[in-house]
Amino acid sequence: MSEPHRDAASPWVISVKDLLHSAGLQREAAGQWPAPEGLSTPVLGVPAGDPVDVDIRLESVHEGVLVTGTADVELQGECARCLDPLEVGLTVDLQELYLTDPSETDDEDQQVIVHETIDLEPVLRDAVVTALPFQPVCRPDCEGLCADCGIRLEDAPEGHGHERVDPRWAALAALAETEQTSTPETEER
Repeated sequence: MSEPHRDAASPWVISVKDLLHSAGLQREAAGQWPAPEGLSTPVLGVPAGDPVDVDIRLESVHEGVLVTGTADVELQGECARCLDPLEVGLTVDLQELYLTDPSETDDEDQQVIVHETIDLEPVLRDAVVTALPFQPVCRPDCEGLCADCGIRLEDAPEGHGHERVDPRWAALAALAETEQTSTPETEER
């Protein structure tokens, strides 16, 4: 027998007792539920407890219950280029088949109905985290920060730059500088 879901009291765990054993039945579920932990990457994500707008349809099928719908979340983080705070909305599609009989598959990631309930949290997590950009930016043309002094390049004065000497040539530059300072003494003699 399957183990119960992690947190049976969670709004993400939904009873499907009315849909079992009656293929073709369906019902809608919509609401605002608190975001679970772990809907993020190190730079962008949904803070735990923030509202998630969910609109789903649960449909009884021969194999179990098919869930389709959407979830709207507000992402918070920082721009990967300029480190400014970033807030952006994201809508993800949710679609998952929950099997009544776990022995019908050998896929460990396949969702199953446990004690006449389904757990939408893993489906939401997969949908949100895979939709997050690897390096979020505040806007496509964000110039970022100066690599030498850290000033925002958009705020930098015209012609902002830093002289860079290739470390391989640094010893030669020091030698040339020494040569220039010692040359006047040689001419006096």
